[in-house]
Amino acid sequence: MIKAAYIHIPFCHHICHYCDFNKVFMDRQPVGEYLSSLEKEMMITLKENPVSTLQSIFVGGGTPTALDEKQLGILVESIEKTLPYDGQTEYTFEANPGDLSKEKLRILKDAGVNRLSFGVQSFNDELLQKIGRSHRAADVFKSISAAQDIGFENISVDLIYSLPGQTLEDFKSTLTTALELDLVHYSGYSLIIEPKTVFYNLMNRGKLHLPGEEIEAQMYELLMDSMEKKGLRQYEISNFAKPGFESKHNLTYWSNEEYFGFGAGAHSYVNGYRKSNHGPIKKYMEPLENDRLPLLENHPTTKAEQMEEEMFLGLRKTEGVKVPRFIEKFGVNPLELFSKELREHQANKLIELSKDAVVLTRKGRLLGNEVFQSFLGISND
Repeated sequence: MIKAAYIHIPFCHHICHYCDFNKVFMDRQPVGEYLSSLEKEMMITLKENPVSTLQSIFVGGGTPTALDEKQLGILVESIEKTLPYDGQTEYTFEANPGDLSKEKLRILKDAGVNRLSFGVQSFNDELLQKIGRSHRAADVFKSISAAQDIGFENISVDLIYSLPGQTLEDFKSTLTTALELDLVHYSGYSLIIEPKTVFYNLMNRGKLHLPGEEIEAQMYELLMDSMEKKGLRQYEISNFAKPGFESKHNLTYWSNEEYFGFGAGAHSYVNGYRKSNHGPIKKYMEPLENDRLPLLENHPTTKAEQMEEEMFLGLRKTEGVKVPRFIEKFGVNPLELFSKELREHQANKLIELSKDAVVLTRKGRLLGNEVFQSFLGISND
């Protein structure tokens, strides 16, 4: 049963230098028509795949809070009209510090939104400018304070480390400031240079100076240690929460469970099919004008692919891959199916094995991608 839905809002007032998500500048975009198309996609999909109450709804982007008050009202009304949720549903909006007026916060609160995820990235204003962020540290404090005044308790911030010119001391300072906010959830990601971004072009011209792998590893260790000291449990490679505030939505992905994805370029996993929508806004909206879904890809996953995904997604979680759950899902013991790879990783101290679970060690978290890639393309259907 599908319990999660992702909704993509591709509009931004400003494009960050590292961002490769499906997004466009807000100016002169058909925002109203896009929101109508989105509602239609949700209606068609739910008619074809009726579900009971969703456990999580996540509105991401782009920048969902780049919408003005009227547009935001239309969006949350569409969600209320088409998606089944209640007071127990984790209902998240991504937000850009500085974008959220009191009126916007009130619209979200009244619609049942109960979780905000702020893209903070750093508390160093110079670095924020360097990476193309439009907000400054002061905006973060104002936005979080305003959100708390309206009654939001479940607030998360995203941080990025290994930024150009960033030192270990600088990241330590950002962590200290972030943790002083005493929030219930934090995410920390190392910078990844993606094609078609400003940073990718700078790197190709030799003009992007990154801290390097050793400093990046030290930053990650500092992140883990700082969160633990503050009583935030690392429940996934990049995510830390106070007990009970782990993101239900993200756990859907890492537990390899199915979910809806709505909007331009959004991905879904429904009835064993991994699907993706057209990314360009016009291409996304055209099929919906004729009541057709805007599918770009519709790939049936084989049992082999599902088992591989179960391993590399599940290992992201601190609790790892549960052997009984794997056997229940697939009728196969992962300890036998992947015995060669698991023995190698165990010998290299990247994983810990028991009859009940496969878990990354601390060293394994530092070399996670190496472990995940080893499970691709090796099982047979």
